[in-house]
Amino acid sequence: MPLYERYLLPHLINCVCGTKEIERQRGFVVPKAKGRVLEVGMGSGLNLKHYDKSQVEHLWGLEPNEGMRKKAKENIARSEISVDWLSLPSEKIPLEDNVVDTIVLTYTLCTIMDTESALAEMRRVLKPSGLMLFCEHGLSPDKTISRWQARVNPIWKKIAGGCNLNRNIPSLLSMAGFEFKELNQQYIKGPKIATYQYWGVASI
Repeated sequence: MPLYERYLLPHLINCVCGTKEIERQRGFVVPKAKGRVLEVGMGSGLNLKHYDKSQVEHLWGLEPNEGMRKKAKENIARSEISVDWLSLPSEKIPLEDNVVDTIVLTYTLCTIMDTESALAEMRRVLKPSGLMLFCEHGLSPDKTISRWQARVNPIWKKIAGGCNLNRNIPSLLSMAGFEFKELNQQYIKGPKIATYQYWGVASI
């Protein structure tokens, strides 16, 4: 693994994804998690403070980046919820079918290379009665901004660990067979090319 991805990138992502505005967005969805929870792209564990420990029976944290898992140690130590790490990528979730009550997906779809396979895996492990809680940044509906997203994206991906600025989050989830129970979208504070947010609840 390149030194940048192993040592510098985890610190950068932790700082950017831990801003006040982003923390506020996490707070809209993560506390709704219940039962056996799979967090896809757990990163440095920034969501841990938002879980309702009385509602979480078990938490799997899927995070293939070793640097991010090391970065998570402090947040795990402060949390009353233990984490069962899964180190494989989201395209290969090492769980049986229909075992997860809640999938938590926050600021993750932007970096997954094969979103179709990853979302199919999430559907496979999610119980028919289960829910996906999601909060992602993505494609702006403003054509001027979306054009800038397309221009900047190739460079952005290289410095931001494969993060894509302009993924159409609702379209990706819908095409994967998820149905929205709740869907919200708006800009938050910050550069508009990176701050159009989608969040809500989906089921299969």
